[in-house]
Amino acid sequence: MSSDEVSGWPGAQDALRSKYGRQLALVAEDGSEEMYLIAAEYRLNGQAYAALQTAAMKKLDELAFFRIAEQPDGEFELDAVTDEDEWEAAAEAYDDLLFRDEERP
Repeated sequence: MSSDEVSGWPGAQDALRSKYGRQLALVAEDGSEEMYLIAAEYRLNGQAYAALQTAAMKKLDELAFFRIAEQPDGEFELDAVTDEDEWEAAAEAYDDLLFRDEERP
């Protein structure tokens, strides 16, 4: 595991699953909704992240990473990770969680 602090597999951070179940709908800028499977929720250096996947992304073995922020009203705000370095760190942390007890591919 990297020197970054990673926690949450399985579920030190299950806020989204507790509220929405295994899937949630996200609204795009054009107003369309798309369903995402919640692949994982975890913390990296104190920041909560979610790895989400649409059906189309699953076919391509791709994931999207989002920062999770709980709002005062109990709702959650998801911010897409667009910074390349942060995305790489979030992806590596996700892989570390998946392969914690195995040799990584």
